[in-house]
Amino acid sequence: MKNIAILASGSGTNAENIINYFKNSDSISVVYVLSNKKDAKVLERASRLNIPNKSFDKNDFIDTDEVLNLLKENADYVILAGFLWKIPAKILKAFPNKIINIHPALLPKYGGKGMYGMHVHNAVVENREKKTGITIHYVNENYDEGAIIFQKSFEILESDTPDDVAEKIHKLEQENFPKVIEKVILKNG
Repeated sequence: MKNIAILASGSGTNAENIINYFKNSDSISVVYVLSNKKDAKVLERASRLNIPNKSFDKNDFIDTDEVLNLLKENADYVILAGFLWKIPAKILKAFPNKIINIHPALLPKYGGKGMYGMHVHNAVVENREKKTGITIHYVNENYDEGAIIFQKSFEILESDTPDDVAEKIHKLEQENFPKVIEKVILKNG
């Protein structure tokens, strides 16, 4: 059995989807949800789904080994599901090619610090992109620059607003993120 810890900063719809996807799996289990916001809705979702969860601050994440030790004790893989902080080198070193992120654009476009959620969708529409999509990638020391595992795109209609794009992206995330995580873990062990 391979164990997943999810890091999330927001409402947690992707985290909940991942938890539900692996609920009855014989090979992969979500064992922890961690958030850098103590009032993040993802923590409520995790509690409702009986997944241990905890919030932490920058000190726990960067200055001490509290989060690192929690991850090392519980997880084989770390999944970022709307997590907005850069991962410290010590965690990257402890989980080489075992930290996976999802990004709401076709990287390398619209990636980097500050490019998340509606910031991405607004930029895509403002720049009149013809298509966009999701990227699932390994995490390295730079925002959104790790090796790409999977991309899925769709054509943007001229009538699409940033909210329309956000809705289509969310559907792609829900359909693909758990399946790609499963494929990576089963392939790499």
